[in-house]
Amino acid sequence: MTTSPTFPDFKPLALEDRDTLHQRLWQYQPNTSELTFINLFIWREYYNFQWSVVGDCLLIVADCEEGPFALQPIGPEPRGAAARDLLYWLRDTRGVASPSIERADQRLAHELQGCGEFVVEPVRAHFDYVYRSEDLGSLAGRKYSKKRNHISQFLRAYAYTYAPITPSLTDDCLALAEVWCEQRLCEDDISLIHEFRGIRDALNNFDVLHLEGGAILIDGKVQAFSLGEVLNETTAVVHIEKANPEFKGIYPMITQQFSEQRWQGKVDFINREQDLDDPGLRHAKESYYPDHLVEKFSVRLA
Repeated sequence: MTTSPTFPDFKPLALEDRDTLHQRLWQYQPNTSELTFINLFIWREYYNFQWSVVGDCLLIVADCEEGPFALQPIGPEPRGAAARDLLYWLRDTRGVASPSIERADQRLAHELQGCGEFVVEPVRAHFDYVYRSEDLGSLAGRKYSKKRNHISQFLRAYAYTYAPITPSLTDDCLALAEVWCEQRLCEDDISLIHEFRGIRDALNNFDVLHLEGGAILIDGKVQAFSLGEVLNETTAVVHIEKANPEFKGIYPMITQQFSEQRWQGKVDFINREQDLDDPGLRHAKESYYPDHLVEKFSVRLA
């Protein structure tokens, strides 16, 4: 395991940190999609994630185009002192005029809301959508009739196979991600560029990261894939889902198949992350009828 830096020293997040950080994150049993090593690894270049330890708490800071911010201190209560020290460090050492902890979970929000030192506010754009795994795996009932119709159209038009992703399929998944990126003009969107780089690095380190994945193959070629992992003892999280839109109905197909084949009967819930206030993404996530949303908060000094 990596030697842990001690606050106020920080270390850039790297693959070698996987075991150390995963152990701390899993011990916390998070319910927000950000708090997994795989998610942090995928987005490490975009956010320039760095980490440190103070007492029993893991600290993670980001320094991206939007400016520096912190993720929540990850560890046992009480965490008020760690949150305060982190915010003061961002202000006094990093020169952030209005330092903040972003995407904090409800546990930390409840802990800090009674404290006069902090302002705690919900951020709807960051709320995670969480579904019953049985719902996504079966798509049963009237409310999912449109999804089943799309899948029926897909099944009538194409002969497919579903396969769990193994290292033998990662190159084919990466080739599809490259095509997807070209179709979306990734070179004009820095976040999409970094997402593609993160997908590439995740697929190239599939076994080391302990990724879970599923793919739809048509004529032996990967045309859709999904990547995720176990988030906590009752919930899986899907980090990446890509498909070739030329195959009508393939998106609901990979969503249903990955949910049924990998997660149904293994976990109760599937977290499919946030919508970032994108109207199209919000509509897509709501169309699968989430069981609940996981609230996230911004924390600032009062």
